[in-house]
Amino acid sequence: MVKIKNIELGEFPLLLAPMEDVSDPPFRKICKKYGADVVYTEFISSEGLIRNAKKSAQKLDIYEDERPVGIQIFGHNLDSMLQTIEIVAASKPDFIDINFGCPVKKVVNKGAGAAILKDIPKMIRLSEAMVKHSKLPITVKTRLGWDANSIIIEEAAERLQDVGIAALAIHGRTRAQMYKGNADWEPIAKVKNNPRMHIPIFGNGDVNTPEKAVLMRDQYGLDGAMIGRASIGNPWFFKQVKHYIKTGNLLDVPSISERIAVAKEHLEMATQWNGDVVGVLETRKHYSKYFSGIAHFKEYKIRMLTAPTKEEVFRVFEEVLNRFE
Repeated sequence: MVKIKNIELGEFPLLLAPMEDVSDPPFRKICKKYGADVVYTEFISSEGLIRNAKKSAQKLDIYEDERPVGIQIFGHNLDSMLQTIEIVAASKPDFIDINFGCPVKKVVNKGAGAAILKDIPKMIRLSEAMVKHSKLPITVKTRLGWDANSIIIEEAAERLQDVGIAALAIHGRTRAQMYKGNADWEPIAKVKNNPRMHIPIFGNGDVNTPEKAVLMRDQYGLDGAMIGRASIGNPWFFKQVKHYIKTGNLLDVPSISERIAVAKEHLEMATQWNGDVVGVLETRKHYSKYFSGIAHFKEYKIRMLTAPTKEEVFRVFEEVLNRFE
């Protein structure tokens, strides 16, 4: 049984990765429904939280039925990071995750996210202080290193564990790679197989088929798989992985009616949570994946992506159901 402190996650948990503008409460709830064992919020700026920025504060919203859920924060200033603990704790997450891996330029230029991969002592200081000041478990998500010449994850993992973090998720790329090239799981396996390590080690990066999730478990020996881009518009992915783990067989792709039902549920929750206008805009990024692999679908996809209201999107959904089911 894999645990984050006393939080039981199952034998080989599947984790929904924190993704900016994707991992909002409606999407997390749907992924949980289809088999995600753990979900994370979008990453939240510590500076935004302590200034009560509306966008940052809204990301603290949690549905009770999506637990266990971790709120992920990023920052580079120790005082600001510590001030966020009480704010985050008020939302009652199951744990707090620190982002030391985001490669995006606007984050890195502020000295946060993957920028801290260039200053391991600072990474350790921030983590240790968060652990000491928080009653909630503190976990970390990071990358292999800054670039191919500075793969520091083995040293960083030991030191992070030594200061008390409860779990570590590792993306198998460097910051220099961004999201290009192939993820390298070998350094993650070295962390896991280090006899000094006893906290859960989760692998992230290129887990885009059920077979790869099983490979991560059986060949690399990791404690769980963190799934990101493969879940966008495809919350069934978690169910597919679990079915493959249990039976060795691949599930059929969802029917048109299944896809329509989930897309409607997603849009309904998004508009309830974020208002009609923003809810419609935020769900558009999922439609290409929800309906991938359907021939002669371009006209309907364009209409979904341009429909200004929920009602108009629903009308397109009904037309798709009538034509393709």
